[in-house]
Amino acid sequence: MKIVSILGILLVLIFVFSSCVAGPNELEKKPNKEGKIAGFWKGLWHGLIAPITFIISIFTKNVRFYEVYNSGFWYNFGFVLGAGLFLSGGILGKGRAKRRKR
Repeated sequence: MKIVSILGILLVLIFVFSSCVAGPNELEKKPNKEGKIAGFWKGLWHGLIAPITFIISIFTKNVRFYEVYNSGFWYNFGFVLGAGLFLSGGILGKGRAKRRKR
C-alpha cells in the first residue's frame, strides 16, 4: 500500500512539473526585422548579461530577457553557458579554488 501511495505522488509530481515546461518557439530560425538570427555568440553574451537584462526588463517594455529570433540549439547552449559562467562557475560564482591552509 505504501509503494502505491509513493508511486501515486510521483505520478502527480511528474504531471505538475511537466505542465510547467515551455512550449516551442515559433520564431526560432526565422530572421528578425533586420534579417538577423542570433547564434551561439549572441546567446553567450545574452547569458552573461542576463541578470542585468532581467532587472531592466521588469521596468521597461523595450528590453527583453531572451532573443526569440535565434538559431535554436546553439543560441540556447550559448545562453545557458553564459548564464552559468556569470552565476555559478565564473564571475560571481563560488566555484573558485580555495587555498589550503598549511
